[in-house]
Amino acid sequence: MPLRDLSEPNHLPALDPAYAHQRPALGLGPADPAPRILLLYGSLRERSFSRLCIEEAARLLHFFGCETRIFDPSTLPLPDQVAGDDHPAVHELRQLSLWSEGQVWCSPERHGQITGIMKTQIDHLPLNMGGMRPTQGRTLAVMQVSAGSQSFNSVNTLRVLGRWMRMFTIPNQSSVAKAFNEFDDAGRMKASSYYDRIVDVMEELVRFTVLLRPHADQLVDRYSERKEAGVPMDPTTDLSSIATARV
Repeated sequence: MPLRDLSEPNHLPALDPAYAHQRPALGLGPADPAPRILLLYGSLRERSFSRLCIEEAARLLHFFGCETRIFDPSTLPLPDQVAGDDHPAVHELRQLSLWSEGQVWCSPERHGQITGIMKTQIDHLPLNMGGMRPTQGRTLAVMQVSAGSQSFNSVNTLRVLGRWMRMFTIPNQSSVAKAFNEFDDAGRMKASSYYDRIVDVMEELVRFTVLLRPHADQLVDRYSERKEAGVPMDPTTDLSSIATARV
């Protein structure tokens, strides 16, 4: 199965609990059920720093009260490699995206850009699939890791892709420079300003996910799609019409 198990989900050695808000979205919207977050990483190396960052992000999201799932791209074919995209890993990725309310994407920077592994996962997510939208209206946090000095090429590209996929990409982001220095032998991230930024990003993702949750359907309701589907507006349920009538 293309889901990756998360080791030590409740162990956060780099987090100072004295400053951690365990329910960062309290008061912003309905907290139940737990926000559902899908996490994607962009490298198949045994010691993949994008995966290690994603795992730290998943532990933090768990601490913040979310349900998380990490997709393992190791069996994912290239786009158009399998006729009709009829492959178990493609089906699983799309179902996970439909399941999610928010997502986290983390890619290494390779030759100044995101990796092919990262782009392949995004390319397998259609804007529309049988009347369902695997990405539209979901929140998105973007992160990257680099072998050298700090860069923002990958997160900038991920932002472009998030906008193209009609997702709500949060303002904050994470870029970990010289990632090989930031993890111990067990693959856990050391306490640092880079780790603190990931905490900030996950806090913000939870807040925006809960804040937008009651409005997700309305925010992606479009005139052009209603027109194409032949679905006229119903003035008894159109919120704008109701508000205008009350003035």
